[in-house]
Amino acid sequence: MTTELMAHIEKIIVGTSRPAAEMKRLLALVAKSDTTVLAQGPTGSGKELIARALHQASGRKGRLISVNCAAIPAELLESELFGYERGAFTGADKRRPGRVEEAHGGTLFLDEVGDMPLLLQSKLLRVLENRTVQRVGSGDEIAVNFRLVCATHQSLDQKVDAGLFRADLFYRINVFAVDVPSLSERRADIPLILDALVNARAESAPHLPRPQFDITALHALAAHDWPGNVRELRNVLDRAQVLFPDTPITGAHVNENLLRLRAPRATAAEEQAAIWETVGELAQDLDMASDEHNDQGINFNPKRYRNWFDHNDQIDLRQHLRDVEAELVRAALERSGGMVSRAADLLTLRRTTLIEKMRKLEIESGAD
Repeated sequence: MTTELMAHIEKIIVGTSRPAAEMKRLLALVAKSDTTVLAQGPTGSGKELIARALHQASGRKGRLISVNCAAIPAELLESELFGYERGAFTGADKRRPGRVEEAHGGTLFLDEVGDMPLLLQSKLLRVLENRTVQRVGSGDEIAVNFRLVCATHQSLDQKVDAGLFRADLFYRINVFAVDVPSLSERRADIPLILDALVNARAESAPHLPRPQFDITALHALAAHDWPGNVRELRNVLDRAQVLFPDTPITGAHVNENLLRLRAPRATAAEEQAAIWETVGELAQDLDMASDEHNDQGINFNPKRYRNWFDHNDQIDLRQHLRDVEAELVRAALERSGGMVSRAADLLTLRRTTLIEKMRKLEIESGAD
């Protein structure tokens, strides 16, 4: 592991915490090889940085080509990945190489690979085994040489068990797995990550103000649970630039205005309206990131509710608990194929207790 190799990785992945250091050590070990890497971690944790760091450290002369398998409609993903010949389908007025071809000599990054349709999974497997690609509408084989990096926030082995992901493809891409830690697992890195984000923003948009976070603000950021991970931190920075362009940011500002999405009290009513029109999109981004993370149903920590009133004014506790209970009962029934006895075992309840809960929650009985 050379100093130069680690320097490439350090430029892209910021942090000195133990989880970050361990992740970078693994990347340095595998960077120079052609081994396929699978980056696994929660949404918004920066898995795309794994591909960038590996590509930079690998020394490959080709390009880093990124494809988000979840963002491209299934009917377009095949031609996006493999390209097409003129006349292959309506609208194909000229030949177009696919992203796999464009990655020749470089690195192909497939983000959210767990969302790839089954039909395309088999075609990708053939490409990986033969190292050739066929454009849509052509029978010719084109040789390709690329390093594959995949990323997912899903449990691919569970998708394999459910028949939603090919087992042979899973074993083909799960060669060198790298776990990307959540931001809450590396809170000590928050000042460094924030500084890197501020510097990057200053380079790309030097006309924007540079937010100044004091020590109390950094403590407040470290105390937050960060369900949206680094993406959420980036959104907080965006809000800070809008709400506090010329004011040092304190812990009170973080808790009252940046995490809770409230305009500063000193701002006039007319200015508040303009501010909220500007940051409305940012609020939606954070809500989507938080919802997507919470929908995964993984790594749930009840202590997260300790910070509830940092972001919300109140909670209907009885209704909230009822909703959670109902969802868990439905999930257990679905997992058990409607067998109430089996669902009761999954929930560690007596069968009669579960039946009573189903009656109260107005959930249909299973086929027991």
